[in-house]
Amino acid sequence: MRLKDLAEHLGLSQTTVSRALNGYPEVNEATRQRVADAAASLGYRPNASALRLATGRAGAVGMILRGVDEFGPHTSEFLGGLGTRMAHEEIDLLVATVNSYEDELAAYRRLAASQKVDAVVLHSPTLRDERAELLLDLKIPFVLHGRTNIDKPVAWLDIDNTGALERATTHLLDLGHERIALFNGVKGRTFAEHREIGYLAALSARGVRFDPRLMVNSVFTDEIAFRMAQSMLEMRNRPTAFLAGSMMTALGIFRAIRQAGLQLGKDVSMIAHDDVFPYLNADNMYPTMSTTRSSMRQAGTRIAELITQVVGGKPAEEVRELWPVELVLRESSGPAPL
Repeated sequence: MRLKDLAEHLGLSQTTVSRALNGYPEVNEATRQRVADAAASLGYRPNASALRLATGRAGAVGMILRGVDEFGPHTSEFLGGLGTRMAHEEIDLLVATVNSYEDELAAYRRLAASQKVDAVVLHSPTLRDERAELLLDLKIPFVLHGRTNIDKPVAWLDIDNTGALERATTHLLDLGHERIALFNGVKGRTFAEHREIGYLAALSARGVRFDPRLMVNSVFTDEIAFRMAQSMLEMRNRPTAFLAGSMMTALGIFRAIRQAGLQLGKDVSMIAHDDVFPYLNADNMYPTMSTTRSSMRQAGTRIAELITQVVGGKPAEEVRELWPVELVLRESSGPAPL
């Protein structure tokens, strides 16, 4: 089926159909959905080469990963959602790896010069992210996975990290825990700073004094979590509960708890941030793991959709989504020991 045939079937102009299929903001949502439904039911697929010639677009989105620490289950889940949704739109996903922050900035400059991508997914932002400012200067559209505090509007999708940690910490306080350890992300990353705000707010609301020895800032790995939890459990006044920044961190803490001869859910409690990994199900752990639940795959899928809106011309200040995080209580969080 040709574009002309689809347009005639719908009783619309070829220009309107083309703009609807390519996400242009001047086409209203009802028309866009009608065109998309008709294209799907009739098997219309635009010619990729012709589309790129007509629009001047590269037909690709870029993402730069820095260092081996970013090749973990979180990234694979995110890329799974992002890449699958992009493929549905016949958009290529170009992933490059670099060794340092300076190399990452250089990679964005090369992308701008080569015009190989129409937009970029910017991940793991800091509170004031220079990469976002650089992309704005280079005039490369992007969607941020997270948030940053710069003076210009940017498109973003984030989860409510502050609310999630405040609720999880409050729940543990309700159970009588006061020595609550937080295993957080790298200092300066926006999500880690937001989680710390929620954790401290919950402690403050109950008049519980914050102990800096009970906070860890690091990448999320089983080994680092194991060593740090092992050290904390050897304290005279050890923590009675842990907040794990990821399921990988939770595995390390769980290993340290067992090695100390303690029982999770009775002697020590834990709530983990769960990215809904298909191969690490909180319901199948023993004991089952209480979590603040959020899907990295769904985030990747939605960011792919937001990218098409930004490339289509939707203003960045209109592309902002903050997702709530669900607290799911299971067996790993129990009353504080007497």
